[in-house]
Amino acid sequence: MQTKYLQTKTLLPLSSRMAEDRRLHSEKVALRFGNNLRRCRMLAGLSQEELGERASLHRTEIGRIENGETEPRLGTLHILAAALGVSLDRFTEGLPVLATRKPPPPRPK
Repeated sequence: MQTKYLQTKTLLPLSSRMAEDRRLHSEKVALRFGNNLRRCRMLAGLSQEELGERASLHRTEIGRIENGETEPRLGTLHILAAALGVSLDRFTEGLPVLATRKPPPPRPK
């Protein structure tokens, strides 16, 4: 099995490296998304509590999303966008794109 070095200088099998790359990518996406949400909220002149009331979410959930601690589901994204009066595009601006994807499962014939 091939191995590659991570920045931490530990050897990992190639499949583990890919999993680590995906985890790091996911963290970057969550942080960038959170920053975009915070920017939209602040431009709307709302506190986390006020946005939470509009979106029927708890203030701590807004904070966790903004801090990149959690990735919201699609339904939550729609609720937040509606509460802020913005399109979903505003939340995804500048999100990094993963260079490789898992291949789709084979289709039955």
